[in-house]
Amino acid sequence: MKHHEDDERYRPPFSCRMCGQCCYGEGGITVEDGEFERIASFLGMEPEAFRASCCEMRYRGLSIRCDEEGKCIFFEPGRGCRIHPVKPRRCAQWPFYPALLNDRAAWAEAMDACPGINQSCSHEAFISQGIKGRGPEVD
Repeated sequence: MKHHEDDERYRPPFSCRMCGQCCYGEGGITVEDGEFERIASFLGMEPEAFRASCCEMRYRGLSIRCDEEGKCIFFEPGRGCRIHPVKPRRCAQWPFYPALLNDRAAWAEAMDACPGINQSCSHEAFISQGIKGRGPEVD
């Protein structure tokens, strides 16, 4: 028997499944000014030590390093993100990136890659959730 909360029709357009699919840094897991200090503090590191050991310059900006598989060094399968409370804004925005809000085809591609995007929702419902904020049911 399918539980109400498992029925796609009742799920919000996006609810994180903590699968780590979005933790692969193809485009770079960018860190904005001020974020690396906050993350370093959370990890109990000096900002420069964090920058030197956990970051690299990619695409003209500072990014968190990835492992040999291309996954963020802070993602642990079965556990999730080790810096979740202080994760970069780029991570916190997922999947409500402007490209996915503005382009139905890009949203459809992301839906195929991200199990947290409800397969039964409309693009309009997804946009609405992205504009209103993800809400308490989504981290």
